[in-house]
Amino acid sequence: MIYELRFYRAMPGKMNEMLDRFEKIVLGYWDKHGIRQVGFWTTTIGACHLEMFHMLAWESLDERERKWAAFSTDPQWLAQFKETEKGGVVVASLSNTILTPTRFSALR
Repeated sequence: MIYELRFYRAMPGKMNEMLDRFEKIVLGYWDKHGIRQVGFWTTTIGACHLEMFHMLAWESLDERERKWAAFSTDPQWLAQFKETEKGGVVVASLSNTILTPTRFSALR
């Protein structure tokens, strides 16, 4: 099992729109494509309150590549994504890291 930690920074004034996009739209497409989320977090104490993190669980890099490609090219998702951007760009930046649990991790 590997994990993907994704970090998103919302545009100023767009944090609620970004959270709504994930809650109301993205999660349904992830279910459709078999993408498993571990959890979502926002910053309570820290330098920026425009941040959201989420973690995904994958059996392998191959599974990640297949399922992420299917999700990211899904025509219905792309249409809804464009619709959510009509009021302006929501996400200022994003980055991701692939993590492998240590032999003593509870998430093995």
